[in-house]
Amino acid sequence: MARREQKTELMRGTLDLLILRTLELQPLHGVAVAERIRQMTNGTFVVQAGSLFPALHRLEQEAWIAGEWSTTEGERRVKSYKLTAAGRRQLSAEKRQWQRIVAAMGQVLEET
Repeated sequence: MARREQKTELMRGTLDLLILRTLELQPLHGVAVAERIRQMTNGTFVVQAGSLFPALHRLEQEAWIAGEWSTTEGERRVKSYKLTAAGRRQLSAEKRQWQRIVAAMGQVLEET
């Protein structure tokens, strides 16, 4: 029996972490960021454009990512984003925070 993808609503603060982690691997344009998040989470998180693009803009304003416009072979303009040094530091801090959250939740869920 094939495993069915089940979408889950993102918790506050997770979208930035997911975007930063995705861009840590390689620069991508916006739609590719959303697709990569869907792939990495096996469809658990599906990021809609209405959430993604404001988040990308916010992260760019924070200087955690940098965007660059280019033209595809089909003459379509796309903006690709890459992680900056400040973004790598932020990603590291957010990873540590989420590790604390996961550990704490694990303790709560294991309580009997």
